[in-house]
Amino acid sequence: MQGKKHEISFWTKYKKFATTEILMYLIMIIGIGLGIIFLS
Repeated sequence: MQGKKHEISFWTKYKKFATTEILMYLIMIIGIGLGIIFLS
């Protein structure tokens, strides 16, 4: 039972980490795109 609880907490932590990573990548891509538009 305890092992299952640990697994759930791990997955919620991983999901939170993954969403922040995706957001960071999206911001980076948008920033690069805007930079290209402004520079050209």
